Amino acid sequence: WVGWFGFNAGSAIAANQQATVAMLVTHLAAAAGGFSWMITEWILRKKPSVLGAVSGAIAGLVVITPGSGYVNHTGAFIMGLLAGPFCYFSIQLKHVL
Repeated sequence: WVGWFGFNAGSAIAANQQATVAMLVTHLAAAAGGFSWMITEWILRKKPSVLGAVSGAIAGLVVITPGSGYVNHTGAFIMGLLAGPFCYFSIQLKHVL
């Protein structure tokens, strides 16, 4: 997790506002991804799991990485919210196929 912050914020090559925003949006997307995966699991299975919340956080980290220096906090939150359920349903799809 710390490495992800270092990668996203360190991509600014300086300790400036862009690095600060990259770190903030990385955290927001991870939190939103974990939350949305947990809510999706809670609605469908009636029981959220820690593994699901962590998987959602990783999904949020993955989705924000390409745009971490260019996305504002609202965009990061929305990207994280969408990444959680998308990855949840993608994992469920493997059982169908």
